[in-house]
Amino acid sequence: MTKISKQAQCQTVITTFEMTPGTCQDLLDELTAAYAEFISSQPGFISAALHVNDAQTRIANYSQWEKREDFQAMLRTDEMRKRNRVISGLCKSFEPVMYDVVEGF
Repeated sequence: MTKISKQAQCQTVITTFEMTPGTCQDLLDELTAAYAEFISSQPGFISAALHVNDAQTRIANYSQWEKREDFQAMLRTDEMRKRNRVISGLCKSFEPVMYDVVEGF
Protein backbone atom coordinates (compact mmCIF):
# COMPACT_ATOMS: atom_id res chain seq x y z
CA MET A 1 0.00 0.00 0.00
CA THR A 2 1.31 3.43 -0.92
CA LYS A 3 2.20 5.54 2.09
CA ILE A 4 3.15 9.15 1.45
CA SER A 5 5.34 10.52 4.22
CA LYS A 6 8.38 12.76 4.36
CA GLN A 7 9.88 10.30 6.85
CA ALA A 8 9.78 7.52 4.26
CA GLN A 9 13.21 6.45 3.09
CA CYS A 10 12.27 5.64 -0.48
CA GLN A 11 12.29 6.98 -4.03
CA THR A 12 9.01 8.35 -5.33
CA VAL A 13 8.35 8.30 -9.07
CA ILE A 14 5.40 10.11 -10.64
CA THR A 15 4.79 9.32 -14.29
CA THR A 16 2.22 11.14 -16.39
CA PHE A 17 0.84 9.72 -19.62
CA GLU A 18 -1.03 11.79 -22.20
CA MET A 19 -3.41 9.97 -24.56
CA THR A 20 -6.74 10.22 -26.35
CA PRO A 21 -9.92 8.96 -24.68
CA GLY A 22 -10.01 6.21 -27.31
CA THR A 23 -6.74 4.67 -26.12
CA CYS A 24 -7.10 5.29 -22.38
CA GLN A 25 -8.46 1.84 -21.52
CA ASP A 26 -5.90 0.08 -23.73
CA LEU A 27 -3.09 1.99 -22.03
CA LEU A 28 -4.56 1.32 -18.59
CA ASP A 29 -4.72 -2.40 -19.45
CA GLU A 30 -1.05 -2.40 -20.50
CA LEU A 31 0.06 -0.55 -17.37
CA THR A 32 -1.99 -2.83 -15.12
CA ALA A 33 -0.50 -5.91 -16.78
CA ALA A 34 3.02 -4.49 -16.49
CA TYR A 35 2.59 -4.02 -12.75
CA ALA A 36 0.83 -7.33 -12.16
CA GLU A 37 3.11 -9.47 -14.31
CA PHE A 38 6.50 -7.79 -13.97
CA ILE A 39 7.12 -4.49 -12.18
CA SER A 40 5.68 -5.45 -8.78
CA SER A 41 8.10 -8.37 -8.51
CA GLN A 42 11.23 -6.33 -9.27
CA PRO A 43 13.84 -5.73 -6.56
CA GLY A 44 13.14 -2.57 -4.58
CA PHE A 45 9.50 -2.18 -5.63
CA ILE A 46 7.31 -0.97 -2.74
CA SER A 47 3.96 0.11 -4.17
CA ALA A 48 2.16 1.91 -6.99
CA ALA A 49 -1.16 3.44 -7.92
CA LEU A 50 -2.76 4.42 -11.24
CA HIS A 51 -5.06 7.44 -11.58
CA VAL A 52 -7.19 8.45 -14.61
CA ASN A 53 -8.62 11.93 -15.16
CA ASP A 54 -12.32 12.47 -15.97
CA ALA A 55 -11.69 13.18 -19.65
CA GLN A 56 -9.60 10.01 -20.02
CA THR A 57 -6.77 12.02 -21.57
CA ARG A 58 -4.23 11.55 -18.77
CA ILE A 59 -3.05 8.78 -16.52
CA ALA A 60 -0.91 9.55 -13.49
CA ASN A 61 1.17 6.76 -11.99
CA TYR A 62 2.61 7.09 -8.49
CA SER A 63 5.19 4.49 -7.50
CA GLN A 64 7.61 4.00 -4.64
CA TRP A 65 10.96 2.22 -4.74
CA GLU A 66 13.52 1.42 -2.06
CA LYS A 67 16.22 3.24 -4.06
CA ARG A 68 16.34 5.24 -7.28
CA GLU A 69 18.77 2.63 -8.65
CA ASP A 70 16.06 -0.05 -8.26
CA PHE A 71 13.68 1.94 -10.45
CA GLN A 72 16.40 2.64 -13.00
CA ALA A 73 17.40 -1.03 -13.12
CA MET A 74 13.78 -2.06 -13.76
CA LEU A 75 13.56 0.39 -16.67
CA ARG A 76 16.72 -1.06 -18.24
CA THR A 77 15.49 -4.66 -18.31
CA ASP A 78 14.68 -6.18 -21.70
CA GLU A 79 11.15 -6.93 -20.46
CA MET A 80 10.40 -3.32 -19.50
CA ARG A 81 12.02 -1.91 -22.62
CA LYS A 82 9.71 -4.15 -24.68
CA ARG A 83 6.67 -3.09 -22.66
CA ASN A 84 7.61 0.60 -22.90
CA ARG A 85 7.63 0.38 -26.70
CA VAL A 86 4.01 -0.83 -26.58
CA ILE A 87 3.06 1.79 -23.97
CA SER A 88 4.70 4.53 -26.02
CA GLY A 89 2.61 3.54 -29.04
CA LEU A 90 -0.61 4.03 -27.05
CA CYS A 91 0.05 7.55 -25.82
CA LYS A 92 1.18 10.92 -27.08
CA SER A 93 3.82 11.14 -24.38
CA PHE A 94 4.87 9.84 -21.01
CA GLU A 95 7.44 11.10 -18.54
CA PRO A 96 8.65 9.45 -15.34
CA VAL A 97 10.05 11.96 -12.84
CA MET A 98 11.73 11.13 -9.52
CA TYR A 99 10.63 13.14 -6.48
CA ASP A 100 11.39 13.40 -2.78
CA VAL A 101 8.45 13.85 -0.43
CA VAL A 102 9.12 17.09 1.47
CA GLU A 103 5.86 17.35 3.41
CA GLY A 104 2.65 15.46 4.04
CA PHE A 105 -0.69 16.67 5.39
